[in-house]
Amino acid sequence: MQTTPRLLRRRFNLSAIALALAVGASTSAVAADNGKFRIGIVTFLSGAAAGPFGVPAANAAKLTVDALNNGKLPAPYGKKGINGVEIETVIIDEAGGATKQAEEFRNLIQRQKVDAVIGYISSGDCLAIAPAAEELGVPTIFFDCGTSKVFDTVKNPKYLFRTGLDAVVDNVAAARYVAETRADIKNIASIQQNYAWGQDSWNDFILTLKSLKPEVKVVSEQWPKLGQGQYGAEISAVSVSNPEIIHSSFWGGDMEALMLQGGARGLFDKRTAVLTAGETGIEHFKGNVPNGTIIGGRGPFGAFAPKNTLNDWFRPAFAAQFKEAPTYPAYKMVQAILGLKAAAEKTAKPGTMPTADNIVQGLAGLSFEAPSGTVNMSRAKGHQAVQSVSFGEYQFDAKSGKASIAKVKTYSGECLMPPDGSNAADWIKAGFPGAKCN
Repeated sequence: MQTTPRLLRRRFNLSAIALALAVGASTSAVAADNGKFRIGIVTFLSGAAAGPFGVPAANAAKLTVDALNNGKLPAPYGKKGINGVEIETVIIDEAGGATKQAEEFRNLIQRQKVDAVIGYISSGDCLAIAPAAEELGVPTIFFDCGTSKVFDTVKNPKYLFRTGLDAVVDNVAAARYVAETRADIKNIASIQQNYAWGQDSWNDFILTLKSLKPEVKVVSEQWPKLGQGQYGAEISAVSVSNPEIIHSSFWGGDMEALMLQGGARGLFDKRTAVLTAGETGIEHFKGNVPNGTIIGGRGPFGAFAPKNTLNDWFRPAFAAQFKEAPTYPAYKMVQAILGLKAAAEKTAKPGTMPTADNIVQGLAGLSFEAPSGTVNMSRAKGHQAVQSVSFGEYQFDAKSGKASIAKVKTYSGECLMPPDGSNAADWIKAGFPGAKCN
């Protein structure tokens, strides 16, 4: 990624934030027998994913836990803490890879004595943690990672949940949006990070698009390494192939680097990018990304979040405290915490410390409210959330200096997600049997 004064300022600010969060985590790591409900929070506090993903998520956790402990959330979350028990957090940096995270997960449970774990942005980390959560028997909620293979790794989950959505729904929605708004499209290209997330995202997108528009031709597929940073060769290859649409599941710093580098070389002058994780860049793109770029937020989050009582609390509270609008990772962290609270309070005796059994029994199949709207835990035997997904087009007003999303289309979860127990690719190829689309 090219280094600019803005990026240098962001890196400095993020280092300071990460240090503050780490210090806060270490001071809270005291003996577990203090009568508090302890949650391990795992998110990126360093590295390229920290700025657009990890730190906003950590900030959202801090804001939400503080508000819960002080009884300041709107209904139905007005009861202090979790079931009346004060919440304490232990915040861990997700950087370092899957092997390190597996070790840190065990430390959270065996040394820090956490009662539950909420975390993980990287799909690779989630795949490593999933079996460990079942082995160690601690309620574990994946708030962000999108790999559709999580519940292939754990066939009959008890302790493992995901309150966010997977890559299947992102890309089925993206393909439907392209088919509906770009009726004359003929040629498409792909640039994805070469690991499970990128591979699955592209496969689900192109299978869906070809099902909807069989005449579409793939003219280029580019597979740079995760975190590669410089994409000159890939940009040249895509440019030569001359597609009308360029699909990418890039996220975080890699996504911003691709758009800046591609824009500087004219990649998007006559072509439209489709960014399934583009919502985190809205405040940073400015005039460097062309209007009309198709952007998603991996669900009804961030700029796509609905108006409701919880969002009326969360969005202004986050902006006031952290001086920026909350993006989708922040929304997804709040969602995981509120799901945990709702589950515990559904099953535990009022005023008592919730047990692991209280949480897993309460969360399986639960419907609960969040700033994103209603969340239904109705897939993977009640362990996977179902929600709608929205896409729209980026618009930047140079006069006001403000960015927005126009031409938004929203697709229900029942339109996008395969029936429980079915394979996504087979479902798409079969023509989406059972899908309920408006």
